[in-house]
Amino acid sequence: MSGGTTPARRRRLKDRLPVRLRHHWKPAGALCVGLAVMVYAFGDARISPYVTSASQVEADTITDDVKGTVGLYDTAVTHSIQLTYEQTDFDKMMKEFEDEGTKDSISADLTIDGVFLADVGIRLKGNSTLMSLRGNQGGPGGGRMPAGAGQGAPQQQQGGGGQDRGQAATGGGPGAAGGTAGTGGPGAAGAGGAAGGSAGGGTGGDDAADAGGGRGGMGGGMTQYDLSAEKPEELPWLIKIDEYVEGRAYQGEREISLRPGADEQVPLNEALALSLTKESGEKAERYGFTTVAVNNRPAVTRLMVENPDTEYAEAVDGNGVLYKARAGGSFAYEGDDPSDYEASFRQLNKVGSQDLEPVMKFIKWVDEASDEEFAADLGKHIDIESFSKYVATQNLLMNFDDMAGPGKNYLLWYDLDTKKFSVLGWDFNLTFSGDAEAGPDDEMSMGGGRAGGDRAGQDTGGQQDTGGQDGGPPQGMPGLPEGMELPDGAEMPEGGGMPGGGAMGGHALKERFLELDAFDGVYKKAYGELYETYFGSGTAAEALDDIAGQAQKAGVDADDLEKAVTTLRTTVTARTEALAKNAEVTG
Repeated sequence: MSGGTTPARRRRLKDRLPVRLRHHWKPAGALCVGLAVMVYAFGDARISPYVTSASQVEADTITDDVKGTVGLYDTAVTHSIQLTYEQTDFDKMMKEFEDEGTKDSISADLTIDGVFLADVGIRLKGNSTLMSLRGNQGGPGGGRMPAGAGQGAPQQQQGGGGQDRGQAATGGGPGAAGGTAGTGGPGAAGAGGAAGGSAGGGTGGDDAADAGGGRGGMGGGMTQYDLSAEKPEELPWLIKIDEYVEGRAYQGEREISLRPGADEQVPLNEALALSLTKESGEKAERYGFTTVAVNNRPAVTRLMVENPDTEYAEAVDGNGVLYKARAGGSFAYEGDDPSDYEASFRQLNKVGSQDLEPVMKFIKWVDEASDEEFAADLGKHIDIESFSKYVATQNLLMNFDDMAGPGKNYLLWYDLDTKKFSVLGWDFNLTFSGDAEAGPDDEMSMGGGRAGGDRAGQDTGGQQDTGGQDGGPPQGMPGLPEGMELPDGAEMPEGGGMPGGGAMGGHALKERFLELDAFDGVYKKAYGELYETYFGSGTAAEALDDIAGQAQKAGVDADDLEKAVTTLRTTVTARTEALAKNAEVTG
């Protein structure tokens, strides 16, 4: 058109799109449609992250490591701990524990071996040990045992006023975990011979602590502690160095555990078990005796023990992940989501670069494998020689509360290079409790004796003091003593009875390992070698002498210490002599 202008044509919608998108619109459209379908179909599904990185970098690092003046667990020096806190904070914490069972931390100032650390965290530590603090005087933790009664005294054949082992004593009252019930008179230690491991009420005369002879060992872990908020220096504490100051540690340690038992009840048995475990080359917590004072209260002698934490895990030889079994958890297959196993296991190191997937897969395999598959392929999942040493050690040290006990006291180490597990022990306060004559095929149980025959299900020759041949409840012991509670998540055995076998105890991995003949050779080999390491060589007796010296230097009364050492030495001697006569052990 002459003299005019051409009107601008509006751009079409597709012309407004980038050229690259116009050329490739079909793949882009397909992607959008696919995403829409996935959102519609799986929008309410839970996505579980699986971490497969083998990173050795620890996310939670120490940034302030207080060096101190002497080694924290140097057994050649005298240690001291002073805790100072606000009484109102302590009272509130104790009230919450009594009312709700919670174990929350409070702030305290710590002076350890002369080094001052402000604002550490302290909280109560333990389960059955703490029951008396909640008013449950009938269960473990209520009522004080005679001096040395928790150190492995041999079980009496007949307690004062009581009957032979495995029978009920006259006198009523809460029952004993060792198969006795009642309140004993002088020489009975509370239940017709509490040298068998009484959990019942009452305290006996001096004869119970000094009793000799008998087949069984004293229930060291069944010692009852007269715990009270009025004596905080005797309470079992977990000291957390970094609770309120992130990144802080003391000599590389973030946590220190003060074990139950003070002065004449200081747990020599646990110190001995830790010493022997270390002697065998297995990983064991370090320990030391120390005086403990709280606010303006008098000092007492306690056993402090390294608590398994991130640094403990990183100190294990090799490149791996350490998982700590929880007291209220289980070794049951819960499905394919690792988060479902957090109630049963706590990951101690490499959080963020590793997760619970290896544990989940291992549990699933143990749960689903036939006996033939278990025997043929266990070595693909676990270091069999190491596991044999673990199982043998628990039996040799007379520890019923191991991975199969009610406390589920064990650690799983997963080697990232070999892709195999190992089992590590911890918490040995119930060692040297049980039948000193128990052999490699006998199952340890609460309060002494053997739990229902040997591992092959054979008759061990009559009812033991923990129940019948099938590990059932003892006669006259239909259930727990009045006021006694079970750890979180634990259940009573069907039909009642005291825990120790039944539903509270047991572990599929250990049970299947012991039941199958395929592993008998490697287990018996480890058992015989460790017997020689612990007992045959005289190491246990020598270690006990050294531990006694440490306790005396830490301030335990000489007379009380002599009684405690004597009872534990009697058990060690009885254990040594019994195993020396066992052809399966010595060959």
